[in-house]
Amino acid sequence: MLSAFAMMCGIYICSICLKQMNLLNTNRFLYLDDFERPCYDTVVDRSQVPYLHYPKPKTFNRSECAGNPVRLFATVSMQRSGSGWFETLLNSHVNVSSNGEIFGPKSRRDNATSIIKTLDKVYNLDWFTSSSKNECSAAIGFKWMLNQGLMQHPNEIAQYFNDRGVSVIFLLRRNVLRRLVSILANVFDKEAKLLNGVHVSHVHSHEEATLLSKYKPNINITSLKSDLRGMESTAVKALNYFNSTRHIIIYYEDLMKDPSSKLVEVEDFLKLPQMNLTSQQVKIHKGALSEHIKNWEEVNKTLSGTAYEKFLQADY
Repeated sequence: MLSAFAMMCGIYICSICLKQMNLLNTNRFLYLDDFERPCYDTVVDRSQVPYLHYPKPKTFNRSECAGNPVRLFATVSMQRSGSGWFETLLNSHVNVSSNGEIFGPKSRRDNATSIIKTLDKVYNLDWFTSSSKNECSAAIGFKWMLNQGLMQHPNEIAQYFNDRGVSVIFLLRRNVLRRLVSILANVFDKEAKLLNGVHVSHVHSHEEATLLSKYKPNINITSLKSDLRGMESTAVKALNYFNSTRHIIIYYEDLMKDPSSKLVEVEDFLKLPQMNLTSQQVKIHKGALSEHIKNWEEVNKTLSGTAYEKFLQADY
């Protein structure tokens, strides 16, 4: 009887010890886990935590900036919609690195796998351009044209954006007629190279802008309405594809009319400290559209009375 009682006591004591050991091990593992996890500032809105990242680049050490959170973004746009100008404005912010059209080369957008591999490299701060401020960047991204793989793999890319907490800035242009003029003029200059035998898509002086704007494209009126409709349709599709992502929509025309308030809106969206953002770029096609289209009378007649009539006289 006594031996049985002693045995029961021993089993009880052993079970208590084992529970304590498991508790200690659990606490130790939790402690180590917490040690690796970044500490969020208590003043940060908890809803923003998924958008705070602490990259560990393979190519360098962030050193004292390792504890600074980084926000990931992509500026989604279409050629000749002001994206180059907008990106120079973003990059004038001391805390922003926007790395240009990284998906220009086809090899980076052959398939969803190559796209994601490229995105990982950019967002891990292992992508270097003249605009990189990698060590202490507060926001890092690039500009992505809709015809550079984005519309071919929308599901995979939207899923990546949502999983990684990537914020999307849609930069669109309402006046698709002016966009068409800019596209045709840019295509012409690729061959003509009006500025001292060199093709440029953006200029930094009024003299250069005046020279490039002298070319007046002849617009195909047969396909004009369908061309304009196609541009608008592409933008609508993109908005639908990425509607589930955290995003903001900025229109080029609004940015031109009131750059200060629109840029503050973008800074707030990226949770950046407000700064005066500047650019050296100069607008090429200023003034009335009638001054920039060779067959203006035909274009005016074709679009009058249609949904695109409003673009004939609109600025920007």
